Amino acid sequence: MVFIQSYLLKSAKPIRSFLRSRFLDTLRLTVKGGHGGNGLPKYGGVGGQGGAVYFVAKEDKSLRDVIYKYPNKRVVAGNGEESSKARILGRRGTDRKVEVPVGIRVIDTEKGTIAELDEEGKSFLAAGGGGGGCSGNSFLGKPGQQSTLTLDLKLIADVGLVGFPNAGKSTLVKAISNASPKIASYPFTTIRPQIATIEYEDYRQITIADLPGLIEGAHANFGMGHKFLKHVERTRLLLIIVDVFGFQLSQKHKKRNCLETVYALNKELELYDKTLLDKPCALIINKMDKEGAIEEICKYEKYFRSLEDGLQMCPQELIPEKLLSIDAVIPISAKSMKEIRKVKDEVRAILDLKAEESLQETDHDKENQLRIQLNESGPKVV
Repeated sequence: MVFIQSYLLKSAKPIRSFLRSRFLDTLRLTVKGGHGGNGLPKYGGVGGQGGAVYFVAKEDKSLRDVIYKYPNKRVVAGNGEESSKARILGRRGTDRKVEVPVGIRVIDTEKGTIAELDEEGKSFLAAGGGGGGCSGNSFLGKPGQQSTLTLDLKLIADVGLVGFPNAGKSTLVKAISNASPKIASYPFTTIRPQIATIEYEDYRQITIADLPGLIEGAHANFGMGHKFLKHVERTRLLLIIVDVFGFQLSQKHKKRNCLETVYALNKELELYDKTLLDKPCALIINKMDKEGAIEEICKYEKYFRSLEDGLQMCPQELIPEKLLSIDAVIPISAKSMKEIRKVKDEVRAILDLKAEESLQETDHDKENQLRIQLNESGPKVV
């Protein structure tokens, strides 16, 4: 009996081990600046300034690296040196520079977002050191600043995939890049976000974020909720992917056809952050290789490019206040390499067009600013 019991315990598998993701996008750290050194009243000596804690953005770093270096989630800078007969001016305490991944947002519980480290080398003073003791403070060194901050990572990618579970996001990412996401035939959803790279023959590269699937209510943090949606904020192009036969999360949920699915995704993005709807957008209708797909897409195809025309077919609870502006509609089967190449070309074309338009607007703004500075007036030469 004891043998059987020990065998069963030994063979038991860890519960939900697949959820133990190595990807980390949120981390709370306690940071503390060094204490200022005491002064020396007899000789008018000044204590050393306490060290400071800085966050510095680095491309090759992750929040997991921060955990490895600071397992207790506490970063303390060095204390300032006390003044002495041998050294009247105490040395400054050692600074601590915490290397964090690019894309970090620093959040204070009371003040909200206090810094965004979205460029390589960008730094932020997280905790200042205390002042050294001198005649102005009775030669007593001051304590350094201390606070508990949240490091919130938003992935930076050119393209963000948006869709419900089992729409074919991971299959598409695997086909157009060198990534190897987990793929299943059941309604499985990506557990952790990952960045993949689309490579072109002329060595152009475009990054694409394969993100956890949304569910209705994601804006209110249901399912992956905010953990997913925050990663969409920094993408340049939304690539919305829907199953041509629609989506139903479970028997308790309503079945949505492919047009209703687009409106549902539109609604979730709007309720989370309306500015997301201003981003360029391409719509992929997936699984066109299945029987009956042509008949299904023909019912709704005319509404995809102009979502306003299809609002009369949209359930009341899914009607958004602001609609996505879809730049391209691409019916595909993610298993067809010919159609995958079409997606790659379309993504590149949209990004290049938007970049060119943005550049023209920037040049126009600079021209207007220069004209104002020079007080230029009169007819404009075209």
